[in-house]
Amino acid sequence: MSTLAALLDEGRARRVYSGAAWSVGDADGPLDRGRTGTRSWDGPPLDGDDLWDLASVTKPVAGLAVMALVERGALGLDATVGTYLPEYRGGDKETVTVSQLLAHTSGIPGQVPLFRDHPTRAALLDAVRLLPPTAAPGTRVQYSSQGFIVLGLIAEAATGRPLDELVAELVCAPAGLRDTVFRPDAGRRERAVATEDCPWRGRTVVGEVHDENAVVLGGVGGHAGLFSTLADMERLGIALAGGGRGLLAPDTFARMTAPHTDHLALRRALAWQGRDPVGSPAGDVFGPDSYGHTGFTGTSLWVDPATGRYAVLLTNRVHPTRAGDGIVALRRAFHDAAARLPRDGARPAPPCGMAG
Repeated sequence: MSTLAALLDEGRARRVYSGAAWSVGDADGPLDRGRTGTRSWDGPPLDGDDLWDLASVTKPVAGLAVMALVERGALGLDATVGTYLPEYRGGDKETVTVSQLLAHTSGIPGQVPLFRDHPTRAALLDAVRLLPPTAAPGTRVQYSSQGFIVLGLIAEAATGRPLDELVAELVCAPAGLRDTVFRPDAGRRERAVATEDCPWRGRTVVGEVHDENAVVLGGVGGHAGLFSTLADMERLGIALAGGGRGLLAPDTFARMTAPHTDHLALRRALAWQGRDPVGSPAGDVFGPDSYGHTGFTGTSLWVDPATGRYAVLLTNRVHPTRAGDGIVALRRAFHDAAARLPRDGARPAPPCGMAG
């Protein structure tokens, strides 16, 4: 049994999650991959085709679509919210730039449970527009799901196309992601891993987005809503470890993954987290130029360009409840073990369709 398998088996034994799947490797493919546990505490064993709610790992995937639009000249990083969204003109967010939204320096507060008082899409989007800023744009790093909701609206306004279509065309198709979707169909929902026994919905959520604001938005948002499989996240990790090949031109990819906020204490790239000096979810071994993202449901994707290594971790740590923080230490331990994984030895077989 590998170090990673033992670590993640222990996480299930401690009831951090009912199931976990992982892949660690480089641009040539996985070095270690596997799964442990069940889709729910009383459900079937994971079989490798399981569908996971990515939660905020949606943000960098949507960010890749935004950067592809920048590359095509469809929108500009220095353009403002008011340029694309007429309803924001004359308001306190009009001058926020696309770059500031991507770097979480927009000043738009995040983690606001707007769904409680705004039960329709139109009402919730109005509430986002009217949220009082907590800082002037560009002066503070503040994680903002609401900012990424706005970013998704900008991508749609700039192209006249829905965000899910843009992500499918600009990210999923070139990276070969076959099961990475918003609003899974019935067949995919049958393969979904359970998340929370949700008090708001009165049921255990399976195959429906966990994030309540995303539910009100119809399941599609720049901040949350994507579902995926281990094989797809592995493909994305391999593409990122290879310098974003097939996704973005080298200079665009370098700009996206470079730190943009070091003068503000926390390290953020464009739609990616950087490795903060203290308490990074990437642990202590991944390099200072590494980047990635975590998701509230217990998912993460991290890449170290210095070593060419990626690490994917998929869990349902919110099942049956979001209470508990066991994922925090486990995730750091996972990344430390992933960074130390030797390159020698036989590689596991790639997922179906990846060979060649």
